[in-house]
Amino acid sequence: MKSSRIAAVPFLFLAASVAAAQSKPLKVYISVDLEGVDGIVHSDQTSAQGNEYARARKLMTEEVNSAIDGALAAGATEILVNDSHGSHRNLMIEELRPPARLASNSIKPYGMMHGLDASFAAVIFIGYHARAGSPVGVIAHTGSDAIADLKINGARVGESGMNTLFAASFGVPVVMITGDNVAVAQARELTPDIEAVEVKEAIGTRSAIFRPVQEVRAAIRSTAEHAIRNLGAHHAVPLKAPYTFEVTYSNTTLADIAEGIPAVKRAGPATVTYTIDDFRAGYRLLRLLYAYLGN
Repeated sequence: MKSSRIAAVPFLFLAASVAAAQSKPLKVYISVDLEGVDGIVHSDQTSAQGNEYARARKLMTEEVNSAIDGALAAGATEILVNDSHGSHRNLMIEELRPPARLASNSIKPYGMMHGLDASFAAVIFIGYHARAGSPVGVIAHTGSDAIADLKINGARVGESGMNTLFAASFGVPVVMITGDNVAVAQARELTPDIEAVEVKEAIGTRSAIFRPVQEVRAAIRSTAEHAIRNLGAHHAVPLKAPYTFEVTYSNTTLADIAEGIPAVKRAGPATVTYTIDDFRAGYRLLRLLYAYLGN
């Protein structure tokens, strides 16, 4: 009788370990932009002053809901959605699928990635677009129209790139992106294994061929589910310190102003640079340089 109890001990430990693993939260972070949403192609849709903005907000919200549905189907227990476009007050909370929580308004220290930490298992980008300077890519830009180019440790990146590196600083992989074909291709330069839904084909920077909306939403749901179920296939690759950020503005006046910030140095007529050992601190300064100084 005593020996049988001893033999049962390993099985009890195994059962406890399995139960603990099953009860561990599976947290998913969703950063949402607007220019890369299906049906979006013009500034009338991306600004609160635009005639089609109300329609665009609904399209945006429904693509997010599709990603939420897929993540939940894959076992996500917590989802944080960060509204990351313009004012960061675009998504309609009353139409957002529960139990997702919403981070809103643009006064956030870490902007498009605020609220992310190492407790999350994965990041999803919805509605992302091509980087500044892209000859093709719907409403291509990086951060704001004030930025002509951005490099981090010598690599040219857009919003998907800088945000992927931010996530990697926590060891969290970006597992999925949606946007036009150019945005997807650029994301794969940094993260070849990222899963993606191309919601439209860019003709130029102000025109595109759209896919049927219901088809896109179904693809987002299934891709999100697959990406979260297969987290082992995705890996975050953080940069090694030190980190050098190089910002080229669309005019020299902005570089004149930025040069007055301690640690920021002039590197060209419209270019400034800074080097820092803390990536997240560097990212926060970058947000200052494009989101606040640029506006």
